[in-house]
Amino acid sequence: MKKSALLKAIINRLDGELALSRAAARTAADGATDEQNKAENKYDTRGLELSYLAAGQGRKIADAEATLERLRALPLREFAAGDEIDLSALITLEAAAPAAEAQPLYFLAPRGGGTEVRCAGREVLVITPQSPLGQQLLGRRTGDRIAVGRDHATFRIAVVQ
Repeated sequence: MKKSALLKAIINRLDGELALSRAAARTAADGATDEQNKAENKYDTRGLELSYLAAGQGRKIADAEATLERLRALPLREFAAGDEIDLSALITLEAAAPAAEAQPLYFLAPRGGGTEVRCAGREVLVITPQSPLGQQLLGRRTGDRIAVGRDHATFRIAVVQ
């Protein structure tokens, strides 16, 4: 899998989410200032609620823009055997007790954690160094074992690209 194509897919997904957030913010802001939402009595809070919603959407937009900026500037590093996991690593984990399921793929990025994309026929989940899994993986190498989750499931780092 080409990391440049993967990063492009992540950016495209986040761009789409940003467009939806902008539309939602516009709708909330328009509603907050609409004459029909003017308070008719002290208990009528429709306009106030919409203004809070618009403010929250504005913060979400600013965060999404910062995420996209960081991802667009992210240098994509190719990892050799034995290299420590760092930003832009594409990581394949293998369960200690092999299952019939496909091995999960994770992309370590500075922001955008939780974003899922499909690239080259595989599902990839973006994780950050701040996430519990990211903390476990950062600085590890191919072949290392990690325990994650409440049940401390053991995984082996199968591939780092």
